[in-house]
Formats: sequence, structure tokens, C-alpha cells
Amino acid sequence: MSGPATAMVLAAGLGTRMRPLTDDRPKALVEVGGKLLIDHMLDRLAEAGVERAVVNVHYFAEQVEQHLAGRAGRPPAIALSDERAQLLETGGGLKKAIPLLGEGPVWVANIDSVWVPGDVPALDAVAQGWDPGRMDVCLMLAPTATSLGFHDTGDVFLEADGRLRFKEPGEIAPYVYVGVHIADPKVVADGPEGAFSLLPVWKALAERGRIRGVAPPGLWMHVGDPTARRVAEARLAEAERAAAR
Repeated sequence: MSGPATAMVLAAGLGTRMRPLTDDRPKALVEVGGKLLIDHMLDRLAEAGVERAVVNVHYFAEQVEQHLAGRAGRPPAIALSDERAQLLETGGGLKKAIPLLGEGPVWVANIDSVWVPGDVPALDAVAQGWDPGRMDVCLMLAPTATSLGFHDTGDVFLEADGRLRFKEPGEIAPYVYVGVHIADPKVVADGPEGAFSLLPVWKALAERGRIRGVAPPGLWMHVGDPTARRVAEARLAEAERAAAR
């Protein structure tokens, strides 16, 4: 099954943990391994068949807008969701963008995850796992053992049929969410006005069995601070050398 042709790219965050690199630019425009974080994600989405991406902007919004204008002619085509007036978090940002996203499921992606793929392209694996008859959200997951910079104690437990359970306080879970998922935007249509997180929405869906997960092979890296950036650059360079041999 092919994945959605539209994506929501979450690029509005303040990137406070990435300072001083984000003192004069948004996290989306921090370079990792010779490529800006937002370009890492947009290029991955384009490889997966995404034709159009809605990008939300807030912090140094003009810089992001200028950079995206410079991508003209490179897929995917870009539309902006302007959050200059108020940063809306993940759930509020997705809700605000619904009129721009159109009908049907979309990819939703953070800009601070990069990865070295395994034998199967990661986004293709998630697309193959997507089934709107059984789910409203499908998360891309990774084992804590093959992910760097995410929660050491994990986020979720993954069942054999793809169902998942979010960990309770004090538990250690074997899988982390790595920043990309497919969703029906209608899951946030009735959300509160203003800023809110997707996590409570996901937990409610989990109770109804309407959220699933897929864990493709690969090495996953969350670029959340300058140290994590250095680690990611080293791992990406290592993978490039290995591929060249």
C-alpha cells in the first residue's frame, strides 16, 4: 500500500535545547552532516512519494520561509502554516493546518530525526503498515537499542499485531517514537483551541485500539542538542563510508 501524498512537517519549535546553535536560526535550519535538518526530512518524504508538504513556522519564521522558497522546483511542493502569532505545539499545529492538508491521511513529521536506513526504506514500511480500517494513527517506532538521543526508558510496548500500549509511570518500554507517523487529521479536529500536544490524543486512541506502530530496521537519531548533533554527524559519516566500500 502506498503512503499519503501529503505531509505535515512540524518546524515551528523554539529549539531551546539546541542553543547556542539556535540563537540566530530555527532548529529546522541547523546543519547535520552537510544538510539542513528540514531538508533531511523533506527529502525523505519526497523519496516516499510525498508530493506536497505543509510546513508550520513560528521561531525565525522568515528564515524558514526564505529557505523553502529556495527549494522551488524540488519536491515536495511547499505550503506554509503560519504560527507566528502563537506556537501551537504538535496537536494544535496539526489542527490549524487541516484546511491546508485536504482530505485523507497525511504524514506528520518532526524535523529533528535523522536515520540510517536498513534493508527496507523506513517510510515505505510505515506506509505498508497503514490500514485506515483498523487505525487512525500509525507511528514509526524503533527499539531503544537501535536509537540514539531518544528516551532511554522508551515510550511504548508493541504487540505482535502492531497494537501498542504507552508505558505507565515507572515502567521501561522497549520502543521509542522516532518522529514520523501517518494520521487521519480528523483525530485532532475536535481538540481544544490553541496549543495542545498529540500525546493525549494518542493515548485515547490506544485505549480504543485505533493506534498502531511499525518498527522498520535502521539506526535512529534524535538531534535535540549540540552533543546529539555531533553524534548524528559521526554516525551518518560512518554510514557513508561503509556504503562507499
